[in-house]
Amino acid sequence: MKTRLKQQILEKRSLLSKEDIGKKSALIKNSLFNLEQYKNSKAIMFFASIGNEVNTHDMIRQALKNKTVIVPKVFHHGIEPSVIISFDNLIAAGKFKIPEPIEAMKIAYKNIEMVLVPGIAFDKEGHRVGYGFGYYDRFLHHVPRAVKVGLAFDFQIVDKVPKEPHDLPVEIIVTEDRVIDCKKSRIEV
Repeated sequence: MKTRLKQQILEKRSLLSKEDIGKKSALIKNSLFNLEQYKNSKAIMFFASIGNEVNTHDMIRQALKNKTVIVPKVFHHGIEPSVIISFDNLIAAGKFKIPEPIEAMKIAYKNIEMVLVPGIAFDKEGHRVGYGFGYYDRFLHHVPRAVKVGLAFDFQIVDKVPKEPHDLPVEIIVTEDRVIDCKKSRIEV
């Protein structure tokens, strides 16, 4: 089921034009930046988008003006949060060619207040289908107090996502059309 769901969503995402991605990503950025949780967070971990994901590059550039911006650097089978001071400090590296810091500038997990989480599909309870490597699933266990926010295009929201016992759901999902309070959705079920 996960494989078919991934294929369906990735196929829909592949049909988006650069213009569509830009417009939808700008709406997502505006909604994210207007969240009280975002405004109240000083240290935020962004993912550096690639391909036809929600484009986070402009978000990172703008956040650098007044936030401590953190991005993941892939090491072996995990990710290390690293502070950046400029978007130019990122290069497409590693086996996935995801922009990451040239050098890691470590930050204590306890200082990360918000984590923006990528995904292929999300349900309204905050469960997600990732890319299958488990990097974020493992990482999120290190930052239990951080607000976890999924960024997705609205068509990436599905009725139900298969979940594993070790999965940690996100608390909020921001799309171009809505902000979903996943905690509220879990209570309603």
